Amino acid sequence: PLYYWQQTEDDVTVTIQIPEDITKDDIKVHFSPDNICVTLKDQPPLMEGKLSSSVDHESCTWIITENKSLEISLIKKNEGPRWPELIVGDTRGEFIMDPSQCTAIAENLMHLTSEVMNPNPEKENPPCNAQELEECDAFLEDSASLCRFDGDTLKVTHVINLGSNQYLFSVVVDPREMPCFCLRHDVDALLWQPHSDQPENMWEHIATFNALGYVQASKQDRKFMACAPDYSYAALCECLRRVFIYRQPTPLSTVLYNRKEGRQVGQVAKQLVATLEANDPILGFQATSERLFVLTTKTLFLIKVNSGN
Repeated sequence: PLYYWQQTEDDVTVTIQIPEDITKDDIKVHFSPDNICVTLKDQPPLMEGKLSSSVDHESCTWIITENKSLEISLIKKNEGPRWPELIVGDTRGEFIMDPSQCTAIAENLMHLTSEVMNPNPEKENPPCNAQELEECDAFLEDSASLCRFDGDTLKVTHVINLGSNQYLFSVVVDPREMPCFCLRHDVDALLWQPHSDQPENMWEHIATFNALGYVQASKQDRKFMACAPDYSYAALCECLRRVFIYRQPTPLSTVLYNRKEGRQVGQVAKQLVATLEANDPILGFQATSERLFVLTTKTLFLIKVNSGN
């Protein structure tokens, strides 16, 4: 790494290894409320850019330590909030967490963890009962990560472990944007739109398909999944013949009551099943806002899902 950095609630410390022939007079460090610039001799800036948050630039200092390294001290203008990075978009540094901070974080999270699956079985609503889990509730053993690459340097800038958020499918909603990706969140499926030009809003949640995460897990023979660009429905197909279509909840023209809970139901979601008149393997699956295209080895089927204008 070009530099190492640490932080507390009050300040940020940056350490940079410098050549032995560099003296104090060769170093120039310029502080401003939102930026920093470090230059050695007459070379191009060694480190320059917008800081993750504002600093009290008049109180910022730098020294050369005994082991011949440059140590910069930045005083946070807003005490408390942790910086996710030192310089916005700069991946050349490495963050080092103080051991005492690791211990404090572990203690704060201790109440969220337990070695027992259901530590309080007498509780009215226990967090988890292993006996009630079904096969489709089991998490996949294979771990998956979502990675973002910088198009110019081809280096990874962000890595997110998906954990139990199983990847389901990708779909192009807006041709001007990157393809969306759909992840399982508990029983539902959430559609996320990546924004390559918006670092502060890199993944935007744009649609939810209720219970789709649970339903798709029970379809052991599923081959393809897709959704309409207007989010009106999601669909999946098996290897042969059957296609399942799940419409988004729509308002009812008549009044329905949930007898068990005694409340009125204002909208309902519908599931449709289409059986193709062919036994050939399905090779392709594409959804539009009005139609669903299913390609087999011999035939292209068109299923009309929504009525067009």
